[in-house]
Amino acid sequence: MAFSYCEFAAGPGAGTVHAPYHDTEYGFPSSDERVLFERLVLEINQAGLSWETILKKRAGFQAAYDGFDPEKVAAYGDEDRARLLADAGIIRNRLKVEAAIFNAGVIVGMRSSDGGFANWIAARHPLTKDEWVKEFKRTFRFTGGEIVNEFLMSLGYLPGAHEETCPVFAQIARLSPPWMRGVSSD
Repeated sequence: MAFSYCEFAAGPGAGTVHAPYHDTEYGFPSSDERVLFERLVLEINQAGLSWETILKKRAGFQAAYDGFDPEKVAAYGDEDRARLLADAGIIRNRLKVEAAIFNAGVIVGMRSSDGGFANWIAARHPLTKDEWVKEFKRTFRFTGGEIVNEFLMSLGYLPGAHEETCPVFAQIARLSPPWMRGVSSD
């Protein structure tokens, strides 16, 4: 029997990495560009790995990607790529590193075209999960269905981050996340 993330984060052994993320970030809306970029990079890097691995390497990602400043990351050149691919504090996957740099450039471009990444997302809400995936694939690199789903759930654009019986669900509901304001379904 599979456990929900709520059950897992509250269970024995989840402790130090899962509980804080579950209790204070997962499903909570944010319009902070660095938070959005960080979440996108982390979700991309989680592909094929456990979320625990990503959470344990989170500080390494923050340091390696200049605090997730999209403008700085978008300007990365060959030396930065080599540095990232040699950094044991992150996931050293060339496609994921290239996606982070490319996606940072897209996000910087959204400042002019859409008023920023948060506005780009908000302007497209509500979409179904399939429509979101198509939009992300058109716009970004390394954004398959599961990555897009988790990214949007983690920011309150798609339902499912928490069970209704989870105490965090009530906290998030008080913030009126986008999925509660507009129907997004599969």
